Amino acid sequence: MTAGCGSPIAAGIAGTGPDATSLTYWNLFTGGDGINMVAMTDRFRARHPNVHVDAVTLAWGTPYYTKLALAVIGDRPPDVAITHLSRLPTLAEGNLVEPLRPADLAAHGLTGDRFTAAAWRKGQVGGAQYAVPLDTHPFVMFYRTDVCAKAGLLDGSGKLKPIEGTDGLVAALSACAKVTGGYGGVVNVNADPATCWRWFDTLYGQLGGQVLADNGTRIVLDEAKAEKALSFARELTVRRKLMPSNIDGSGVTQLFASGKVGLLFDGEWQIPTYQGAKTPFSVAPVPNLFGGTYHCFADSHALILPRNGRRDARRRDASLTLVRGLLDNSLIWAKGGHIPAFREVQDSATFRRMEPQSQYVPAAKAAIYDPAGWYSGAGSDFENIMGFAVSAVEAGQLHPAAAIAQLRRKLADYASRPAPVGGTNS
Repeated sequence: MTAGCGSPIAAGIAGTGPDATSLTYWNLFTGGDGINMVAMTDRFRARHPNVHVDAVTLAWGTPYYTKLALAVIGDRPPDVAITHLSRLPTLAEGNLVEPLRPADLAAHGLTGDRFTAAAWRKGQVGGAQYAVPLDTHPFVMFYRTDVCAKAGLLDGSGKLKPIEGTDGLVAALSACAKVTGGYGGVVNVNADPATCWRWFDTLYGQLGGQVLADNGTRIVLDEAKAEKALSFARELTVRRKLMPSNIDGSGVTQLFASGKVGLLFDGEWQIPTYQGAKTPFSVAPVPNLFGGTYHCFADSHALILPRNGRRDARRRDASLTLVRGLLDNSLIWAKGGHIPAFREVQDSATFRRMEPQSQYVPAAKAAIYDPAGWYSGAGSDFENIMGFAVSAVEAGQLHPAAAIAQLRRKLADYASRPAPVGGTNS
């Protein structure tokens, strides 16, 4: 989906570059997110008729980041672009993105106190601010209100009662299973390594575990903590059979939408799917299962200014005007399930009334992002390596110890390689 320009080649990589009030903006949003981003961009155009925005949508994941790197290296970058914050360290260290000067940010009201703290900090590399966060999109727990009501898991206001510890989650899943006559909950196991990684990272992160250090050059996987997290995930699927051990994305959607499970662990971006299916549900943060500091997996979409030697003060100001304008319109963005990072929107009465989005804001404040490394980040080789091993454990194909040995071996191969030119994933 594109708006204002039919080709990213024309908009960025080739051409002579637009004038100071004409900006190119690259993003990777399709589907419902794409529709919402078009609406946000159109609203900006209506409010800023003196700034012409050519918005271009490119393929999600590594293809997007590869094209962005090539555009910068070829000295024809877009003025503003979207990144996942999990990809930002690689972009910054590859000199592909411009550091944002505090005075320029302050002139547009873009200061750290006005954003979710975890997302703002993740926009920094080496002490400099490189990105302005648009949202936080955490891994969360969906719950069927009808199933959970019958299972006795809802309070007097119809919200899920607190679930505490692994025993609490087992009890909740068991109660749901008695209602459904089958499974109590579900998480994607097959052919979706990213979801498997997010589930593991939430469990392992709650134990304080880390995987990579020193920008991905050192593997610091804590085997005892990883085994504890993997063993619990396997207990739910293989030993207790409270969750399926063999299921793909369409199966997950079918089970939850049809009421054959009570709980679902997935990204909040699935909210429009179940709203469209008229599913009676709400969303809560994944419980604190291990009793320590609460954490859950998350990533953030953020806005960056790709490095451009021709960017003058006027163009930088116009670019940051667009950044601020998109943030001002991010209540539209929240419709897709994402928690606005801009506190003016997040703390607004309108967002607080938005259901179920307002129910899992604590997850954004406790976000764990992918560890830094040239092979890490959204849609990366790192997520694939981690996720396929987790999937094999949940399916009963690997014991946790064997999965950990496999992870160490595969990650060590990447950790020993130099980052490719431009820092893009292979």
